[in-house]
Amino acid sequence: MDDYRKPGIIKDLEEQLSKQRAVELWDLGVIDTFEVGTFHGLQQVHEYLFQDVFIAPGVIRNVDLAKGNFRFASCLYLAESIPVVERMPEETFEDIIAKYVEMNILHPFREGNGRSGRIWLDGMLKKNLGLCVNWSLVEKEAYLLAMERSPVNSLELQVLLRSALTDRIDDREVFMKGIDHSYYYEGYEKYTTGS
Repeated sequence: MDDYRKPGIIKDLEEQLSKQRAVELWDLGVIDTFEVGTFHGLQQVHEYLFQDVFIAPGVIRNVDLAKGNFRFASCLYLAESIPVVERMPEETFEDIIAKYVEMNILHPFREGNGRSGRIWLDGMLKKNLGLCVNWSLVEKEAYLLAMERSPVNSLELQVLLRSALTDRIDDREVFMKGIDHSYYYEGYEKYTTGS
């Protein structure tokens, strides 16, 4: 067991429990109560999704993390860096993607950053542009490569996500398929939201 997961939580159970919470986000209107574009809003998403899975969901990590050859921001600098990213503008598509990329570099939680971050990103797009990403149109490998390269240049990510934008922001099916696809990016594909 990882020291941040609750006892008995294995990958399949994590997927099942957190996807059930993702369905509740939409069906109970919980997502509409969260702050948009703030770190607190990202914490709210993370806490809700992973309340049954992690010991301390929504809590800033206190260990350094890396994925492949990429090291995320040191945990020593998260407290001072998060407010800087939080204050970034969200007026244009490019602004919003830049903010999303910077929060991804911070990777504030031990696990679940990608799944929470994509919901957080869609919240900003919805509020500021009346759009969201139809994640089911975004191919896994292309997305992961664009994210890997985004700290240097986010243009590839912008092009990829712009091609999948939709104005169907109030469409449950778009949200649920997006959740399933978002989890697929992270290797979780045993359960579906039932969309």
